[in-house]
Amino acid sequence: MRPTKGKGPVKKDTKEALKPVEDKRVGKRKAVSNVSKSSKRQATKAKLAKKDPNKPKRPPSAFFVFLEEFRQTYKLEHPNNKAVSAVGKAGGEKWKSLSPAEKAPYEAKAAKRKTEYEKVMTSYNKKQESLDDENDEESDKSKSEVSAEDDDKSEDEDEDDDDE
Repeated sequence: MRPTKGKGPVKKDTKEALKPVEDKRVGKRKAVSNVSKSSKRQATKAKLAKKDPNKPKRPPSAFFVFLEEFRQTYKLEHPNNKAVSAVGKAGGEKWKSLSPAEKAPYEAKAAKRKTEYEKVMTSYNKKQESLDDENDEESDKSKSEVSAEDDDKSEDEDEDDDDE
């Protein structure tokens, strides 16, 4: 008998355990997943929950600066069209058809907003660092207070031992 190509011995030390299944469509064995989908979703939600609400929003690109203006004109021209996707598609087509000279004012506005954003972000980062420093000092202080209390207790125990 010749061994089949590509099929090696089944590893039993893998994280996923195999269990028999009665379903004929699936086959005789089916891999059991270790992590459920709900726990994966909870992990991603936990990561998303750490966003700071005070953090400044990123500035819009030149296209979005253009789109702000384009939306107003498009709504005036097409008052019956309520679909957001239609406005976006029309804006995208219009943006592609613009020449670089026509795009220049929007790019200038976007650059100006970006510089303002960078200024705000530097001040925001400085505030965050100062808050972190204060928290570090408090934690260091609490650590020293705890260690001082431990030293006091050990001295009291030493004195008790001397009395005996």
